[in-house]
Amino acid sequence: MRLTHPEGHGPVRFGPPDPEDGLPVLPELSAVLAAAASRAGAEPVGGGPALLDAACGYGDRRGLPAAPDRVAVAPGAPALLVALTAAIGGDVLVPRPCAAWWAPCARLLGRPAFSVPTPAESGGVPDPYALLETIRRLRAEGGDPRLLVLSVADDPTATVAPPELLHETVEAAVAEGLHLVSDETWRDTLHDPHGTVLLSPAEMLPDRVTVVTDLVGALLPPGWPAAVARFPAGEEGNALHARVLDVLTALDARVAAPIAAAAVHALSEPEPVTTRVADSVRLHARMAAAAHRAVVAAGAVSRPPSCGRHLYVDLTPLVPSLTAHGVGDAQELEDFLTARLGVPAPGGHRFGDDLEAFRVRLSTAPLLGRTADLRAACLRSSDPLELPHVRDALTHLATVFDDLRDDARRRESPR
Repeated sequence: MRLTHPEGHGPVRFGPPDPEDGLPVLPELSAVLAAAASRAGAEPVGGGPALLDAACGYGDRRGLPAAPDRVAVAPGAPALLVALTAAIGGDVLVPRPCAAWWAPCARLLGRPAFSVPTPAESGGVPDPYALLETIRRLRAEGGDPRLLVLSVADDPTATVAPPELLHETVEAAVAEGLHLVSDETWRDTLHDPHGTVLLSPAEMLPDRVTVVTDLVGALLPPGWPAAVARFPAGEEGNALHARVLDVLTALDARVAAPIAAAAVHALSEPEPVTTRVADSVRLHARMAAAAHRAVVAAGAVSRPPSCGRHLYVDLTPLVPSLTAHGVGDAQELEDFLTARLGVPAPGGHRFGDDLEAFRVRLSTAPLLGRTADLRAACLRSSDPLELPHVRDALTHLATVFDDLRDDARRRESPR
């Protein structure tokens, strides 16, 4: 990850990649890819019949049924979001903070992405009253808000939005005429799937929501790009689907045949795939919980992570120590923690948060070890937190934050 923007770059800024699982590729997936390696071509734009059928089955099992003519597959979610943004037109609204790749998709098309604050309890979904105020202000200033991008299982905050908040926000957005794109990349990574209620906006208002799911979230390795979009039913959904296919055609955004074969296999969810997903989620949930305990014990603030492979940390309580180290904003915090931790710690400004806010996203994959063998050992272990290399990584994380806490206490004014 580039820590600073080099001179000469244009206005499009790309943030850090999605948090990876860091685990060896599932052997069954490797075998499927290898068997298709001689296929030199690519899928048709939007996906071929087998890929679309598999995507429909995946949605059906999650209560999001769709026929193949309401689904499109592309090489990664950014291609789909660029196509949707171009097809819908107008201004884009996103929650603050949000996934690092959302805003660049709008800026790439020469459009601003307007941030809307999220409530205290979760990220990914804007506060409904702040959303309405932002829409009305934009229109008063001559803007044309048409698209809201949100996420019920969120990167970067690793939270899941409660259904009541989601309902209020969706109702507010639709009442103002906005189309919604629901990024559900992380929906299959709930740390407590039986104790967490995840509701898709498409279940509430299926005729106004397009669901986008990047398979890097749970099903495919990050270097095998494939993502699915499920469009609303009805004439408007059909027209949007057609316009998105036009944009994908212009971009020649097609999935390579070997990756398509792996995606068909993963979306069909045979037992080895579902077992690996469950094992990976359980492993990263334990790592995230341990990392959360460490940073909170040191005085930082972080919502308990409930999905994904990351957590979002606010170091405002440790500002006295950070200031003494020359850290004055999120970029400097990113540089400082990346150097101290030895792994990327992207600042909140990468996710649309305030540059002045002392926030970072921490990923759990680095805790699994630096080699494929060490990471595989974590997957096999009944108690990965007790593995020596994991203990060392967690101790190092805790020490970095504890040192900041102790230094901040020393610098506090005596009472």
